[in-house]
Amino acid sequence: MYFAALLARSDDGWQASDTDLDNVETLTDLADLAREAAVDDDTVLVLIEQEDAWFGIIRVDGDDDPRVFISDATSAARSSYGALLVDELLGRDKAEDDDLDTLDLDGTEDGEPEAEDRDEEPEAEEAVPSGPLGDSRLLDDVGVGEKQLLALDGDALGGIADALGCTEVLEAVR
Repeated sequence: MYFAALLARSDDGWQASDTDLDNVETLTDLADLAREAAVDDDTVLVLIEQEDAWFGIIRVDGDDDPRVFISDATSAARSSYGALLVDELLGRDKAEDDDLDTLDLDGTEDGEPEAEDRDEEPEAEEAVPSGPLGDSRLLDDVGVGEKQLLALDGDALGGIADALGCTEVLEAVR
């Protein structure tokens, strides 16, 4: 089970809203969702958590590229939203994994590779590193340093909200 929320910074502090990730297929979709919640192009954090297995933070500042942190890449890679973030951080192209690539569209019998393809070795897929992945300093300027972020476990999003001073705001949407 996932929990996802948006924290948008404003002049009055942080505003939280829960968010539906059903239509999110790319990091760009997540960034667009965050930008829609932004107050005057200020910082928006997308917080995603899966049952204490892993959490992810996507930080969007105006039109800048999103910054991403994942607490446990191996665990995240086993889930749909986590895999989306891991693939983005590792530079994997989702189109390469498309189901159409596995279909026999070349007319060979029984899916047997054509003669020129038999000699090619399959490319080794880049292994997912264990542990944290991404920008562990993405919250430095808002009160959550790298060491503190890397030490979070259990209710990590609650710990982040505590450090940002918006625990009540986040709990209201949980």
